[in-house]
Amino acid sequence: MPRTAYVNGRYVPHGHAQVGIEDRGYQFADGVYDVVPIVKGAFIDEDWHWDRLERGLAELRIDQPVSRKALSMIARRIARRNMIEDGIVYVQVTRGEAPRDHKFPTTPVPPALVVTGRHLSMPDDMAQGRMIDVITGPDERWARPSIKAIALLPNVLAKQAAAEAGAYEMWLVNKDNEVTEGSSANAWIVRRDPESGRVIIQTHQADRAILKGIVRTAVVALAEKHQWAIEERPFTVNDLLAADEAFQSSSGNMIRPVRTVDGSTIGSGETGPVVQEILNAFADHVATQGS
Repeated sequence: MPRTAYVNGRYVPHGHAQVGIEDRGYQFADGVYDVVPIVKGAFIDEDWHWDRLERGLAELRIDQPVSRKALSMIARRIARRNMIEDGIVYVQVTRGEAPRDHKFPTTPVPPALVVTGRHLSMPDDMAQGRMIDVITGPDERWARPSIKAIALLPNVLAKQAAAEAGAYEMWLVNKDNEVTEGSSANAWIVRRDPESGRVIIQTHQADRAILKGIVRTAVVALAEKHQWAIEERPFTVNDLLAADEAFQSSSGNMIRPVRTVDGSTIGSGETGPVVQEILNAFADHVATQGS
């Protein structure tokens, strides 16, 4: 079945979808996007995704192209027309089409809205996390990765470097040797406090240095429910290499346990008991959501 896209008020064949060559997303990466996962027909944590999209639009001073209710309806129509049972809906909003000029258009133009969908292979059992290998590299992104902007060239280069190294992901490291996040995922370690012996799940705090991922938000909420100890502060590469367990979270791949970092094995090299508990709880979280 041919794919269908939504572009500025029209549902069109995916191969015929187009925007103007002076769209500011094309010229300046002047826009934001979000990706909503679909599992067994259910939109997962949909409202949190729309919240984040709206925050990004507000930060960039771009008007919302349609209401939240209308956007949800468009996303569902795209999922149905593309017969997506497991996959994603991708939503992109730019400042619109105007003569090329760095400053905002003098005459207001309507924002441009594009919605597409595609099938992805989701694990039959969400609790069975597929392990990955990770490398580290410098965080060379702009200073506001907390905005889910479409300007992703440093992320693209990091992901390509990981692929060329035979790894799945690059975890980004700032000038203080602290891990911020992955090129397309939030980064986590599990460690034992040397003084109290308490098991701690640690991830970078949700400030301007990282994107506040939706699966990250879900894990933090699950921590409160299950009384896990979470610390939201940076960890160094040395902390990572000494960790008992590590994992990453993202809407596209949910939760992935980490086997190696820069060729060094993390913990036992298998999914550890804490990450497995997180996987089990997240699987239950996903299973409770209806379409």
